[in-house]
Amino acid sequence: MKVLIPSPLLSYTKKREVEASGSTLAELVVDLERQYPGIRFRMIDEQDQMRSHIRFFVNSEQSFDLSQKLRPTDEVQIVQALSGG
Repeated sequence: MKVLIPSPLLSYTKKREVEASGSTLAELVVDLERQYPGIRFRMIDEQDQMRSHIRFFVNSEQSFDLSQKLRPTDEVQIVQALSGG
C-alpha cells in the first residue's frame, strides 16, 4: 500500500512516497523498518506505543491504534509534529 512519509523521516526513505505491506498498522511499521532500518524507533517508543509527536492517518482518518486493520488499497500518511523554541 502507499505510505506518505513526512519530511523529518526522509533521511530514511529518500522519497516522500513508499510502498509497504501489513494487515495492521503495527505490521506496516515492521515492514517499513525492514525496508528502512531505524525508522521504527522514530515513530514507536520502547513500550510499542506511537510517539506523542507522530500521527498516522489511514485514508485521511486519524488512527490512534496500531492494531487497526489495513487493506492493500489503503493509503497511510505519517505526520510528524515539529517543535522547538
